[in-house]
Amino acid sequence: MDPSRMVTSPDTPQPSSQPTNHGPRPRWPTVISSSELLGDDDQLIIEHNGQHYRLRRTRQNKLILTL
Repeated sequence: MDPSRMVTSPDTPQPSSQPTNHGPRPRWPTVISSSELLGDDDQLIIEHNGQHYRLRRTRQNKLILTL
């Protein structure tokens, strides 16, 4: 992904150009593309703590996660 096109929020940790010795390095979240998750299907079920969640791709190519 082109770093200049990344969307961040004020709470998103930003990498520092200067190394620091102030504890462990921040852990970045894993990035998985929606096409890798969904493949050719428009939905999948995610099991979390014994509950099933449905991740669905809409006709407008948006994602919706429901219980």
